[in-house]
Amino acid sequence: MISLKQFRYFVEVVDAGSYSRAAEKLFVAQSALSRQIKELEGEVQALLLTRDARHVELTAAGQVFYDRARRILEDIEETVRQTRHVGQGAQGIIRLLHSSSVTLTPAIGTVLNRLLAQFPGVSLDVSKGSSENQAADIEEGRADLGLVRLPTLRKHANIVVRELFRERLVVVVSKASPLAAQSHTTIAALRDEAFVSIPHQDRGGLSYLVAGLCLAQGFFPKAARALSRKTSQLNLIEANLGIAIVPDGMRLAAPPGVHFLALPEEESSSVVGLISPRAASGMVAAFTDAFVREMAAAHPSA
Repeated sequence: MISLKQFRYFVEVVDAGSYSRAAEKLFVAQSALSRQIKELEGEVQALLLTRDARHVELTAAGQVFYDRARRILEDIEETVRQTRHVGQGAQGIIRLLHSSSVTLTPAIGTVLNRLLAQFPGVSLDVSKGSSENQAADIEEGRADLGLVRLPTLRKHANIVVRELFRERLVVVVSKASPLAAQSHTTIAALRDEAFVSIPHQDRGGLSYLVAGLCLAQGFFPKAARALSRKTSQLNLIEANLGIAIVPDGMRLAAPPGVHFLALPEEESSSVVGLISPRAASGMVAAFTDAFVREMAAAHPSA
């Protein structure tokens, strides 16, 4: 069996460039270090290093082993670090992403505040990210949790998606638009309107959901001459450059020159989801489970 010590010794030899320098750094005899590498090569049945009097070089097999050995050692170090955090009361920073269409409403803020009271050693680093890109950011370690507008199109084997709550959709128009005289409308009635947000071919989220609702009524949303998938679309609407169908929570970020119209209940449902790593650290896993429970209590009809 290959030992953790052999992994460490091999990586140190490669990083140091010689057995002698690695032995000094590891505080072991050079002969003992050389013996461990020989035993390692015997276990993997491949020559990993070539050496002369001055330095060592990786073989092709050695390069593969080195790259993976470094990742294994880094994973072990991270595991120890996260375990220590949990043992010390879950101390650390959780990086939370949210899409532009998932507004951090007072209800979500209240839940986050309650969670931070439950996890006194945890801090939150909150930033925006598109619903479609959040999974990759989390899978590749750039973030820990994400609030997304479903659906997302790309599937990630190492990511879990959980539905948190449903939110009504509304139509937002400029107060200068003839539609502003109305209090409600239907999606079918928007056939001839220009939309300031239309779906990207590779992205899910709100614009993809809206396009699907329009297609169900027999049309694809017509693109306005100015487009945005961010909250800046509200400013485009205020300038009377088009309309959009948005979650009701976006009222909180709306400029004064826009007007909201209600949609029939069967046309106005959208889902906010929480994405997290399948193999989350103890701290992130515990926070995630608590987040899901608190959001379910805050939205009992979800």
